[in-house]
Amino acid sequence: MPYASTLLEASESARVTLKSRAGTASGVLKVTAPTVFGQSVIMPLVPSLLDEHPALKVDITLSDSIVDIAGLGIDVAIRIATLRDSALVARSLAPNPRVLCASSIYLQENGLPETLNDLSRHRCIALHSMPYWPFLRGGEPITVRAEGSFSANSVEAVRSASKQGLGLSMLTYWDVRDDLASGDLQLIELKDACPEELYITALLPSRQHVPHRVRIFLDRLEAFLKLHA
Repeated sequence: MPYASTLLEASESARVTLKSRAGTASGVLKVTAPTVFGQSVIMPLVPSLLDEHPALKVDITLSDSIVDIAGLGIDVAIRIATLRDSALVARSLAPNPRVLCASSIYLQENGLPETLNDLSRHRCIALHSMPYWPFLRGGEPITVRAEGSFSANSVEAVRSASKQGLGLSMLTYWDVRDDLASGDLQLIELKDACPEELYITALLPSRQHVPHRVRIFLDRLEAFLKLHA
């Protein structure tokens, strides 16, 4: 009964539209994000979202690996990286520059690097996915190999090692924001170069139909990032 099916689809579409206009989100919001960012930024937003939208459910996948959002039915992927060409729709949420940092104990014992060349005399904690650290010097990109006695496959492990004084680390601002504020890590600014600038980006499977629950979530996240930058 194609006519009846069309009426049902139109009715459902109207119902969703009315709920969206009323500001009510429903259904399952499926989000994927990097582990540290998800734990420190996204998770604190979840309780209020669920309180304000009783018909909403949230399913979060935290991973530092690239997740196939189309294959897994993910509504939105939060990425902090240099994005490759993709059929996905990208929405930039906030800047998130890479930062060079270390514990005060490490810097007291080993000195403060001032130039790119100084890095070769320091222990650098490498993230497996980024063995070369990207910088801009005089507006031109340049990379430096991160060499030291410790490396790891996760941002959390690199962050922890840096706080324990195992060496310099290059992470993103939102990975270490709280550690910089507390003094557990110290920001290092080189005289002749600065780390690569990144952005926090939301990737969506399609531009044609963005569920209301996704819009509400992204608006909330973007407002949080601007407030606490």
